[in-house]
Amino acid sequence: MTHDTIVTLAVLGVIGQVLGALLILVGLAALFGMRGPLRAIQQALWGYELWAAFIVAAIATGGSLFFSEIAHFVPCELCWYQRICMYPLSILTLFLAAHGDHRAARYLLALPVVGSGVSIYHLLIENKVISEPAQCLISAPGTGCGTKWINEFGYMTIPTLALTAFVLLIGFLGLATAGGDHEVATLAADA
Repeated sequence: MTHDTIVTLAVLGVIGQVLGALLILVGLAALFGMRGPLRAIQQALWGYELWAAFIVAAIATGGSLFFSEIAHFVPCELCWYQRICMYPLSILTLFLAAHGDHRAARYLLALPVVGSGVSIYHLLIENKVISEPAQCLISAPGTGCGTKWINEFGYMTIPTLALTAFVLLIGFLGLATAGGDHEVATLAADA
């Protein structure tokens, strides 16, 4: 059962990476003046950006709790920093989505941005691109931050899953923020 759950989370991670890549491509296209794909995504998700962010944050939070509490993987210091950035998003995105408060989404963006940075740093350590700091070995004795607790599909590790979730959250919160700005501009034009 544990392995089946790990594979399910890894498959969700791959799906999230495809969605994240599409969001990045659409964002880059918008930067270069091609706003059609961005408008299409905004119209498709209109009003549901925060719910999408909540689903991503809830799955990521549930997954991290599964890894530590059910699979008994010892979280290292960097895992804890990623959790610090993810866990509040589960609650806050639910609250904002339930109240339709798109404008407040901009204040949450700092959490996934910082979390992405920690995930990238963790991936660099895990793949031995940079050396592991001593505090990693202290925080998770015997394993450290470089341990690959899972390695599905040859690359899907826990920090990869976290990075995927953070990138999706940046995208959905960014869309929610833009939607909130559009809503304010529409209200101002109507007044």
